Amino acid sequence: MAFDALDDFLDESITLPIGGRTYVIPAPSAAVGLRVQAMVQAAAAAADGGRIREEVLSDAAERDHYRDVLGTAYENLLADGVSWPALKHAALTAMVWITQDRATAERFWASADPKAGAPNRAARRQQDRSGGASTTRSAGSTSGTSGRPARRRRPRDNRR
Repeated sequence: MAFDALDDFLDESITLPIGGRTYVIPAPSAAVGLRVQAMVQAAAAAADGGRIREEVLSDAAERDHYRDVLGTAYENLLADGVSWPALKHAALTAMVWITQDRATAERFWASADPKAGAPNRAARRQQDRSGGASTTRSAGSTSGTSGRPARRRRPRDNRR
């Protein structure tokens, strides 16, 4: 079995509709992809209380980050006067696509749609009105024992 040409089946762009126009976000270079991956990993580690890798999360590393992840669409978005939230969401969607995959990026893109989140918010509000009791079982022991015998305390000698 031989390998087919990668270009024949690998889709190297995503198309984002913004303000009645569509913007094609091309795949980044390998260097940009590796840098984005490192930035996401460093940010996740920092968020979990790890050491901040300043060489990866520095201002210099972030300076042209949106331009890098949006590629040729960046200048088109600016020229068309898109809003900051639209540009930011497009760039973050591109980051999700670069670091994960198209399906995850599509879910992230849809998360900006208020209608997409409405059922979850409505369900939470309904639960709040109904008392909000959780149906999740606790992770406690079901055997009724703690697994370790209780420690016996020795009587204190109050003599000094």
